[in-house]
Amino acid sequence: MAGGSRAPRRGHELRDRVAQLAQALGLEVQMEVPVARRIWGARRRIDVVVRKPRSEKVLGIECKYQGTSGSAEEKIVATLEDIKHWPIPGIVVIDGPGFSANIKAFLLASGRVVEWTHLEEWLRLFFLLDEDA
Repeated sequence: MAGGSRAPRRGHELRDRVAQLAQALGLEVQMEVPVARRIWGARRRIDVVVRKPRSEKVLGIECKYQGTSGSAEEKIVATLEDIKHWPIPGIVVIDGPGFSANIKAFLLASGRVVEWTHLEEWLRLFFLLDEDA
């Protein structure tokens, strides 16, 4: 399962670990894929885009790490709004000890946010992957 040996400690490290996990599951991976603009006009890049080979099934993944308490967790709500406007389905993967219990519960209840430790099972279900993949 994901998160076993060493948990990510920074956003780019989480992104890289998500990409490595997807590749280990046999999925095709692209990183930092440009897609339109954010709701306030800035250029948007999807951290990781994952595709099941020989399939049209694709998923965009934003990676958000919060090491300490702060406003970064609040930005995820805007990210969820951005995802609604992507041309592909998307989720946010979160990790780190800095998420407050309340915002974490809110984010997970959205159905579009997945904790790093649960990402492998989520990807297996979304892409209908066998346990041997």
